[in-house]
Amino acid sequence: MKPTILFMGTPEFAVPSLERLIENDYPVIGVVTQPDRPKGRGRKQLPTPVKVRALEAGIPVYEPARVRGESFLEQFRELAPDMVVLAAFGQILPKEIIDTPPLGCLNVHPSLLPRYRGAAPINWALIRGETKTGVSIMLMDEGVDSGDVLLQKEVPIEPEDTCGDLTDRLSLLGADLLLDAVKVVADGTAVPIPQDASAATFAPRLTPETGHIDWSRPAEEVANLIRGLSPVPGAYSFLRDRKLKIFFAVAGKEEASGEKAPGSIGKLVESGLQVMAGDGHVYLQDVQMEGRKRLPIDLFLRGFSLTDDDALE
Repeated sequence: MKPTILFMGTPEFAVPSLERLIENDYPVIGVVTQPDRPKGRGRKQLPTPVKVRALEAGIPVYEPARVRGESFLEQFRELAPDMVVLAAFGQILPKEIIDTPPLGCLNVHPSLLPRYRGAAPINWALIRGETKTGVSIMLMDEGVDSGDVLLQKEVPIEPEDTCGDLTDRLSLLGADLLLDAVKVVADGTAVPIPQDASAATFAPRLTPETGHIDWSRPAEEVANLIRGLSPVPGAYSFLRDRKLKIFFAVAGKEEASGEKAPGSIGKLVESGLQVMAGDGHVYLQDVQMEGRKRLPIDLFLRGFSLTDDDALE
C-alpha cells in the first residue's frame, strides 16, 4: 500500500515533483503552498504554480502564512500523513512537521549536498563558476539542509547555462529522483548517508545588492554573476542613473588595455556590446532598461544611442 503524502512546494521548480507523485498514483492528501501574492504591473493576486496544479488535480490546498502557527499545526495533525515531501516551499518547518510522519520528511534540494546548503543553491553554483551540480533527496532534520542524503545525481553545468536553464533541468531531474526515493523509503530499503559537515558550503538568500555588478571584478566573474541571476532577480548596473538589467553576457579572453576604467563601454561587435572589466571585457547580449522591454543588445541600441562618455556603474 502506497504511503499518504503531504506535499509542500511553491514555484515552478516544484511542479514536476508533484506531477510525478500524481502520475504514479501516490495518495497526495494535501498540498501546502505559499499564499497568493500580488504580481505584475497590475499587482494582481496570483496563485503559486504548485497551487494551480494541485487544484487541477482536485487536491486540497493549504496556504498558511506561517506553518509554525498553531492553526496550521492542528490541520497537519488531522491530516496525519505517512510522509511529507518538500520542494522549494519557502518556509522553515517546525520540528513537529519534520519528526512526526512515520516515513519522514523528504526534501528535493538542487545541489550536491553538503555543497550549497541554503536558500539559493542554483544561483550560487553558477555565480561561483562551478562546472557541475545536481540534485539531492534528503531526509530533513532541524538543521539547514543538513539531513541524511537518500539519493543524489550529478549533472554538468554547461558554459551558457543561466539560472533559468539550470532550474528547468534540475526540476525534472529532482522529480525523477524523488520518485525513486519515495519508493525505497516506502519499502524500507533506503540507505540514508550522513553528510560530511566539514565539506559544507552555503548558498545564502539573495539580496538586491547581490545583483549590482562590480565592473572592477574579473570578466569571467562578472559573466558568471549575470548568468547566475538570470532571468530573476537579474544582475544589473546603472546607465545614466537608470537601472539596466543584464540577462546574458560572455567574458572576453583578450587582456584589458588599462586605458579605460572598468565599466567603460566599447563597441558593438559580434560577441555583444563590449564593456571593460577588471581583467578583460564582458560582452552584453541581452538587456532591459528600466521601464522598457527586454531586448537583444542590437535591438536595444537601435532605440538607445550611446555617447563616448557613457559607462556602466
